[in-house]
Amino acid sequence: MRSTAIDRRTFLAIAAAAGLAPRAGFAASDPHGALYLSARKRGPAFEVAVVDEAGGEQLVVPLEGRGHSFAIDRAGRQAVAFARQPGRFAVTFDITGETPPQVFAAEPDRHFFGHGTFAESDRLLIATENDYDGERGVAGVYDVSGGMRRIGEFFTGGLDPHEAVLMPDGRTLCIANGGVLTHPDYGKHELNLDTMAPTLAYVDVSTGELLETVSLPPELHKLAFHHLAVDGFGAVWFGGQYHGAKSDRPPVVGRHKRGADIEMFTGSKDVLRGLANYIGAVAVDPSGTIVATSSPVGGMVAYWDASTGRSLGVTELPDSCGVAPGADERFRLTSGHGDMIEAGPAEDSLEIRPPGDDIAWDNHLRRVDAG
Repeated sequence: MRSTAIDRRTFLAIAAAAGLAPRAGFAASDPHGALYLSARKRGPAFEVAVVDEAGGEQLVVPLEGRGHSFAIDRAGRQAVAFARQPGRFAVTFDITGETPPQVFAAEPDRHFFGHGTFAESDRLLIATENDYDGERGVAGVYDVSGGMRRIGEFFTGGLDPHEAVLMPDGRTLCIANGGVLTHPDYGKHELNLDTMAPTLAYVDVSTGELLETVSLPPELHKLAFHHLAVDGFGAVWFGGQYHGAKSDRPPVVGRHKRGADIEMFTGSKDVLRGLANYIGAVAVDPSGTIVATSSPVGGMVAYWDASTGRSLGVTELPDSCGVAPGADERFRLTSGHGDMIEAGPAEDSLEIRPPGDDIAWDNHLRRVDAG
């Protein structure tokens, strides 16, 4: 197999791209309002955009290739943008634009899965990664104060670790292990569909100790866990991506509480059909009581009561994937067609930013509360 190590020329190209956003060009953001972060494609260029509540651009950070999601520190000041799987670069940047962005790369025998989180009072960055030759998922541990120097890793409890979220206790990490075996020599081609085994894993971030793993019944073993959010009651909500027959209609939204079995929710037949066996992102509203799950395949965002799992309604938006908390019981939604709207369980929606012919928002949208 060919080497997938990042070479010096590639690394310098990434660094040069990140350096294209000069400090003098950064706009000052509203210190009192929320900001939203998303990767996007604008014309031929890949970049991160930071926008305010009105959809106005506050910061643009160029990327070497397609981006995916972010880790954001507790102060809402520093963020890390990860390359899309099987990407090898990440860019850390100051959300206010006061310091230039910096690039760092995955180890030569690892690649990023597009997600990460700050931990240990923001001293550490945890990134989900693929040990593809070892055929296992790992969480890379990076020293934030040391310039994102990689200082270790731990097993994630499965294959294909995607999103990882820090639980309310501040020391337990929940990781969505999709269970799919891939190798960058074959792109995103799945190599083990007959034996894939998705898990949710809880890990002590201080020690790397695997505390608990849970899995689905055998008949749902092709439902890969990918995206997570923690509701106001401390339960983890997840969205799955089904690798079985397209004619199947398994539940793809679920909830888990430590020490209990996984609960799955379907909503009505129309909701289940509209989600099209694919959840692209999960978010919880500011109150912690409403969950949103997006399906870019089905062009739908479905809403759920966090306490009961009851379906609350849907918003239809073609190629909708990015979803983040909005105002009150609403959510900010983005699409691959450039849409940015505010919507919720009520049928009405508010256009925040009209779609642009040259803009395609990528999979994830994250909210940062300033101040």
